[in-house]
Amino acid sequence: MRRSTAKSFLSAQAFQLAGAALAASAFFSSPATADEIVDSAGRIVTVPSHVDRVFAAGPPASILIYVLAPDRLTGWPRALRPEERDYVAAPYRDLPELGRLTGRGDTVNLEVMLSAKPDLIVDFGSVRDTYVSLADRVQAQTNIPYLLVDGRFDATPQALRLVGGALGVGDRAEALAAYVEDTFRELDTTLAVVPESERPRVYLARGPDGLETGLEGSINTEIIERAGGINVAVDPGRQGISRVSLEQVLAWNPDTIVTWDPIFYEAVWSDPSWASVEAVRRGRVYLSPTAPFGWIDRPPSLNRVMGLKWLSRIFFPDRFPDDLADQTRAFYKRVYHVDLDEDALNRLLAWSRGRKP
Repeated sequence: MRRSTAKSFLSAQAFQLAGAALAASAFFSSPATADEIVDSAGRIVTVPSHVDRVFAAGPPASILIYVLAPDRLTGWPRALRPEERDYVAAPYRDLPELGRLTGRGDTVNLEVMLSAKPDLIVDFGSVRDTYVSLADRVQAQTNIPYLLVDGRFDATPQALRLVGGALGVGDRAEALAAYVEDTFRELDTTLAVVPESERPRVYLARGPDGLETGLEGSINTEIIERAGGINVAVDPGRQGISRVSLEQVLAWNPDTIVTWDPIFYEAVWSDPSWASVEAVRRGRVYLSPTAPFGWIDRPPSLNRVMGLKWLSRIFFPDRFPDDLADQTRAFYKRVYHVDLDEDALNRLLAWSRGRKP
């Protein structure tokens, strides 16, 4: 989910400056009342009993906080783009851009983060040792509690309950967790009778040339596999994002391609290099919407639940005959706090059929 550590934030000089600033700030003193919470990495974190302001360490965490308690979110890692604004509730469209503490291209400015005066930092993604160390260092230097939350797709219900409890919104967290569990259960029940021979062989095409992909078992492609697709990008012993050659894609010869890059989507139909790939010959290349967040990835957070609904209906239309428009409208209302008007809904549906916004 996140591919690098926060280099700019973790400089010794930055931490020394943080320590000096915090020593002079009464705001960051220990709360009068607090609760101990065990995060996904097994760390015991002392969290204020009432959390008003949350700093999201990266894009996946920002979605998690927005979904659960948007009024607590201090800002977005990246400001919303024009085509994304209609799909976020109006009060939160203009939250400031604060940068990201973890992930590719970490951009957090220490002073900006501290000026947001968070009661809590939440990171949603990998809980490997690298990120445990980062969380411990940030928490020790800033005295701001820092929760590490497992971002694996199957762990989504547990993540909702964990963070919902920390934010005091347990009822909403439980309702959303049950919704995700019901979605998983419906999918698993339906796919249990589908033999491997009837499952699509799928390639995730990332980037304008389509030659970056996610290897089987990676957090970036687990939604494809969770929806019943067979990820053709297999490299034994490896996971994560990988550059591949066109010759390798031709050898895999997927019958389905999924992308979120409109440049690749438009080019692939007329590119002779891709013409012999089964997915192109059969017209089975699909463009994922990315408003307000990607349906497949970018980032891998709660947004993938919508992608799961979309992909399962692409992969197995006879087994999931219900209307995508109804599913989309219900998801955006339940999860993103927005009632889509006909124009906004139709733009999403057209996008999902390959027309970029």
